[in-house]
Amino acid sequence: MRRILTMFLSAAFASPALGQALNPADYVYPVEDVARLYSANFGEMRPGHFHAGIDIKTDGVEGKPLVAVADGYVSRISIAPGGYGRAIYLTLNNGTTAVYGHLQHFRDDIEEYLRDERIRQRRNSLDLSFGPEQWPVKQGERIGWSGNSGSSFGPHLHFEIRDTPTQRVRNVVHEGVIRPTDNLPPRIMRIHYVEVDTLQGIPVHGPATSYGVVRSADGRYRLTREEPVEVGPCGYFIAEVTDRRNGVGNTFGVWRVAAEIDGEPYFEYRMDGFTFDLSRCCDAVSCYPMQCRSRNEVIRLAQMEGAPDCFYTVMRERGVVRAAEGERHRIRIEVEDDCGNRSQVEFAIRGTRSALQPESLVDTLCVPLRSDRASFAACGDEAIVRIPAGALFESQFARPQRREVSAEARGVMFLSPVYRLLTPETSLRTPAVVTIRARVPREHQLHAMLAVRSRNGGWSPVGGTYNNGAVHAVTRTTGDLAVVVDTLPPTIRPLFTEGADLSKASSIRLRLADNFAGITAWSMTIDGEWVPSERYPMRGTLVYEFTTPPQHRRHTIRVTARDAGGNIARYEGSFVR
Repeated sequence: MRRILTMFLSAAFASPALGQALNPADYVYPVEDVARLYSANFGEMRPGHFHAGIDIKTDGVEGKPLVAVADGYVSRISIAPGGYGRAIYLTLNNGTTAVYGHLQHFRDDIEEYLRDERIRQRRNSLDLSFGPEQWPVKQGERIGWSGNSGSSFGPHLHFEIRDTPTQRVRNVVHEGVIRPTDNLPPRIMRIHYVEVDTLQGIPVHGPATSYGVVRSADGRYRLTREEPVEVGPCGYFIAEVTDRRNGVGNTFGVWRVAAEIDGEPYFEYRMDGFTFDLSRCCDAVSCYPMQCRSRNEVIRLAQMEGAPDCFYTVMRERGVVRAAEGERHRIRIEVEDDCGNRSQVEFAIRGTRSALQPESLVDTLCVPLRSDRASFAACGDEAIVRIPAGALFESQFARPQRREVSAEARGVMFLSPVYRLLTPETSLRTPAVVTIRARVPREHQLHAMLAVRSRNGGWSPVGGTYNNGAVHAVTRTTGDLAVVVDTLPPTIRPLFTEGADLSKASSIRLRLADNFAGITAWSMTIDGEWVPSERYPMRGTLVYEFTTPPQHRRHTIRVTARDAGGNIARYEGSFVR
C-alpha cells in the first residue's frame, strides 16, 4: 500500500494558543458553604460538544451563595428553560470572563430589574448585556444563589473562565484556579486497533479489534494477552479511558493522552481550552461511533481531516502506525488527568498482511462524499441530504436506504417511509439540508416536521418546514429520518387542588409536558395580568414565584402552552392567597 491516506496525509505539529496563563491568586472560590466536590470536569467528551466548564457539587441542595471570583462587572444575564438556565456572566478586570450556570436566583436588585424587563417585553426568556457602569462587582461580593435550572440533572454550579476578547474557555483545574482533591490516576479501560486504507482517495476503516487491559500496579496497565497485537500495514489505536476523583463516584474526562512507538513520541492530545466554534470537533477528536455507546472517553490516537491542530501538541504522520509484515515495534500510551496523575500501558505489536479489503466494504450503491466540497446523497427523488463543504469531519462513502416504519410514537402520525441518507455514526460539524417528499394533508402542512429514530428505537423531533410537497430541515441530525406530524397538545396539570389556599406557599407550580415535539412557548396570567414564569423541562414543571404578600382572596390563573407541532393547550383554575 504505497498510496498515502487522505485522512492521514501528512505530519502535523501544533501547540495550543493558550494566551497568557491564568494566575490562581487572582480568583476566589465561586460558591460558599460547600464541600468542594465535583461532578464533571473541563473538556469532557460528550456527543456533539466538549464540556465547557466544571460542575461543582452543591451538597445536593439549591441556594448556596455565589460570589464574584474577582473584581469586574455583570456583563450578561440569560434566562432560558434549557442550556445554562439562569446564568450570569462577569467580565473581570484581569482580562477574563467568569460564567455561572444553572442558578436558582440572582441577587435581589438584579432579580427586580429582570422581573420588570420580562414584564415589559412579555417574555419568559431573556438574554441581556450590560456595560461596566450598571452592576460593578468586587471580589467576594454576592451575585446570586446556586440552583438546578436549565438542562441540569441535579443541583450544582456550572463554572467557566473565558478569555474575554476571544471567549476561549480555559481549563481552570489544570491551570490551578480550582484545586480538587485528587491523587487517583486515570483508568485505562480498553485499547482498540483499526486498520485503514483508501478507495478513490476516501478513507475506509476496518472493524475495530478490542483488547482488554488489567492494572498491574498503581497507574500501570498491561494487555490481558501476552502475544503481540497484530497490526496491518497502516492503522491507528484508540484509547478508551476514564478518571476518578477522591470523595465522589462520578467519572471524569482526561487532560492528556500521549503515544510513543519504540520510544519516539508520535501523538499527543491535550485539553487546555477551546473556542466555541471548535466545541463540536469533539466528535473528530473522539472515535465518535464508539463514544456514543460508551460511558468512558474514547479518544482516537490519530488526527482526522476535520480535527483541528490546536488539540494536538505532537502529531507524526497524523497518528498512523505503520508496520511491514513481520516487523515488531513497541507502543506506549500514557494518560494524564488535569491534577497531574498518570497511567500508562505498554505492549508489543507485530505487522501482518492487510486484512482490509476496501472494495468489499463499498458497493455500487455507495456514494462518495468528500469533506472539502459540497456533496449530496439521495434516495431517488424521494429524499436527499445536501452537505456543504467542511460539514463532514471526514470524507466517506454513504449508502442511502429506504426503510419502513417499524414502530410509531404516541400521538405522532408518520407520513413517509424512513430514510437513512447518512448513518447515525456520521457527525456533522455544520448543518446539512435534508429534504423528504411526502403527501401531507392540508390541515397538517404548517406543522409537519422530520423525526429521527434514536438508538433505543424511539423517535425524537428534528424540525423543519413543509413547502412544495416536501419537508425541508437544516440540521446536524443523521440516521433514520421520516416526515411526521405531532397530533397531541401539551399537557398542563396544576400541582395544587382547585381553589387551594396558597397563602403560606412561596410559589405556584404546575406540571407542563409534551408527548413529542417539545414546548416552544408558554404564558401565564394571574387575574388577567401577564406574569413571568420559569419552566424546568428536566423536572417537567412550570413555576411562578410570588412577589407580593398574601391578600387572602381568590385569584384566577390561566396558562397557555404551544408545542413545536403547533398544538396548543390551555388551563384555567383558581387559588386563594
